[in-house]
This record gives sequence, structure tokens and C-alpha cells, in this order.
Amino acid sequence: MCNSCFSREKIKTTTTFTVEYKGCIIVIKNVPCYECRVCGEAIFLDETSARIEYLVNAAKKYYKRLLLLIITVLHNWFC
Repeated sequence: MCNSCFSREKIKTTTTFTVEYKGCIIVIKNVPCYECRVCGEAIFLDETSARIEYLVNAAKKYYKRLLLLIITVLHNWFC
């Protein structure tokens, strides 16, 4: 169910997750998710959210050396 509009209509797809941390932009591409067909909100499974958190925390260790970090994730890493 969508957390924004509470619709149950969703499709399985991938998205790009972006976060800013102390002036560094961290971009994670090809993140599997469900997309709400009504409002377009990305809905992540709990295990996907945990992996996103892992990648972001790992990237934070290098933020002083980077302005932009783009991580392209292979689909099977999330499975």
C-alpha cells in the first residue's frame, strides 16, 4: 500500500535514490521498488531499505573526498 495516497495499485520497477550529505550528493541507481500507479511514490521493501542504508552509510565515510558519488547497483545485489 502507498504511504502517501493509500492506493493499492502499484507496479514493480526500479528507481534512482538520491540523498545529500554534508554537501556530497549520493546517487544509487537501479534500486528495485514498487511504484504507486496513482501518485508515483516509490515504495521500498524493508530489505531494500536496509541495503540502501548500508550503501549510504558506506558512502558517508568518503564524503570529504567526493562531491558526487553514483552507485549503479546490479539487480541481483538486492535479491
